[in-house]
Amino acid sequence: MKEASGKSQILSQIKSHYNFKNDAEFARYLDIKPNTLSNWHSRNTIDYELIVTKCVDIDANWLLTGQGEMLKSEGQEVSVRKLRTDLLMDTQNIPLYDVQASAGVIELLGKNRLKQVPIDYIRIPKLPKCDGALYITGDSMYPLLKSGDIVMYKEIKDIAHNIIWGEMYLTYLEHNGDEFFFTKYLQRSEKEGYVRFVSQNQHHQSIEFPLHAIKALAMVKASIRINSQL
Repeated sequence: MKEASGKSQILSQIKSHYNFKNDAEFARYLDIKPNTLSNWHSRNTIDYELIVTKCVDIDANWLLTGQGEMLKSEGQEVSVRKLRTDLLMDTQNIPLYDVQASAGVIELLGKNRLKQVPIDYIRIPKLPKCDGALYITGDSMYPLLKSGDIVMYKEIKDIAHNIIWGEMYLTYLEHNGDEFFFTKYLQRSEKEGYVRFVSQNQHHQSIEFPLHAIKALAMVKASIRINSQL
């Protein structure tokens, strides 16, 4: 059992857990003024609702009592798909988006990305540079990915010249008046000007589309699976 005595010490442990270099950086992450955080320390108090909202992996019971484990009792598996040319970031705040419709996907991966409001931020050290993260739906990449997993991605510019064949991508397509959003491997097609979309799930057949049908593309860099022990 780990115990923290005093709210100020609890705040310090949270700051240390997220590898913030100073209180100003911690305050910026919490979207509060530095003097607000300073007042919490001096008055030995905490805005519990704010901390629980921003620091999603912190156990609420530990936050209230200072007793037990600081982190939630859920296992988190992180799988990284690193290219040899990727540089790993010591720290980065990756915006997590909740996108349900195709229109939201094209905005998220297109020019209007800044209009999308993240629901949270993911902070995991030693990952390749990522532009964002979103929840997976469907079972086309099962068992590698399952519905509810989170994937972190890097947007691809100049799609026709920057596809790395055999890698996993988030892909938005428009073809014959229909819209599609896939999480699949991209492979070369034997047909000139076409791309083959391949699933991990053997029950899903491969499908091919023209390269020009791809309107937005992002390479999957890492994934997170939450294993609940409740």
